Amino acid sequence: MSESALSAPILPPATLGMLGGGQLGRFFVSAAHEMGYKVWVLDPDPHSPAGRIADFHLVAAYDDYAALDRVAAECAAVTTEFENVPAATLDYLAKFVPVRPGAAAVAVCQNRIEEKGFLAGNGLPHGPYAAIRSDEDLRAADAALFPAVLKVARFGYDGKGQARVADVDEALAAFHQFKGEPCVLEKLLRLDFELSVVLARDEAGAVRCFPAAENRHRRGILDVTIAPAQSAPAGLRDEAQVVAARIAEHLGYVGTLGVEFFVCEGVLYVNEMAPRPHNSGHHTIDACDVSQYDQQVRALCGLPLGVPRQHSAAAMVNLLGELWYADGHATGAYREPDWRVLADVPGLRLHLYGKHHARPGRKMGHFTVVGEDQAAVLAQALRARGAIGVTDE
Repeated sequence: MSESALSAPILPPATLGMLGGGQLGRFFVSAAHEMGYKVWVLDPDPHSPAGRIADFHLVAAYDDYAALDRVAAECAAVTTEFENVPAATLDYLAKFVPVRPGAAAVAVCQNRIEEKGFLAGNGLPHGPYAAIRSDEDLRAADAALFPAVLKVARFGYDGKGQARVADVDEALAAFHQFKGEPCVLEKLLRLDFELSVVLARDEAGAVRCFPAAENRHRRGILDVTIAPAQSAPAGLRDEAQVVAARIAEHLGYVGTLGVEFFVCEGVLYVNEMAPRPHNSGHHTIDACDVSQYDQQVRALCGLPLGVPRQHSAAAMVNLLGELWYADGHATGAYREPDWRVLADVPGLRLHLYGKHHARPGRKMGHFTVVGEDQAAVLAQALRARGAIGVTDE
């Protein structure tokens, strides 16, 4: 489908298509319903969180072309909630309906080698790296890259498919452990802290950025997001927004985009791009005039983007599957966490995703604490985090 001219807005009660049924898709469905749209979800998991609240859940693989034909026939436009939907699927659907973001943009973000090449080719800040496709590539890598992190180019997330390596021998061992999958070798940078920027870009190129947030990780998974970022001076937060907007422009991106940054000795480096709403943007539901999911609906449907004003300080805490086990491991007794300890915390909003089974490391929900004072909000969130059983182990 050609979109050389601006498309006519898609208005309620049109039906929208969502590829992917996780919690990001669930929040999209909720936002779309609030705005009067219907939503079809395509996801192979019959218990998917988004599918459970959608108007229709099509249980099928992402490369099931009979299912894609049904989506194209019933939906006015299609989006996605995770980056690993095959680009060929997006290309196919785009022949019939608007697909935002488009396959070309998603393909860049799907592959770390492509992503790094995109950053380098467009003069965007990134750390030293090498593309690794063979043992010979590792042996030829600049010694100055070590110590480093070896990351699989595809499908790695939440710390999976990554290994810290001190030298070439360790890198070769990790590469073989990854079964020779293409990888990137990234120099291990001295990290001050991590930032992220979530933005929306519309078909006309208008960009609206949420304030930069600060992220803390535990065992490679996002643990706490502080918004606005506490450790970054205003100038650095502004610079992160500018870089994120440049990324969206160079990608020709339409939709909601998350950009993760490392801050090292006061300098910004792009870590990753996510062609979808981002875990670090969950707080926008409770702390901003419009959420990242509202913006996703608006960009998909060709509506004016909202003004992403943050009206309250916020701290978001992820709730992972180990909380559902008495000993914090899958070997312990399975039970529901005691949500009563969160019920009387001022300014705390609990969001559970409705996943049918908890396992350690799986994102099962989050809570956000909002208020007027950033330090007080963070302290309150960390106390609640401990009370529900999240530990630093």
